Amino acid sequence: MPRIKFKPQNKVAYDKSPLQFKVLPGVREKIKTVPDWQQRLREFVDQLIEDLDKQ
Repeated sequence: MPRIKFKPQNKVAYDKSPLQFKVLPGVREKIKTVPDWQQRLREFVDQLIEDLDKQ
């Protein structure tokens, strides 16, 4: 039986198409040192969208 590698913490599945963007050299390595960086980035993006909707 295959081992589960990733278990999402939300009730809705993530989009199958990833959001990608270019960063300056060195940023990719630095962001991976931040604890729970993926979830924190998702929350930041959600906040950006909420702020845009309020305008």
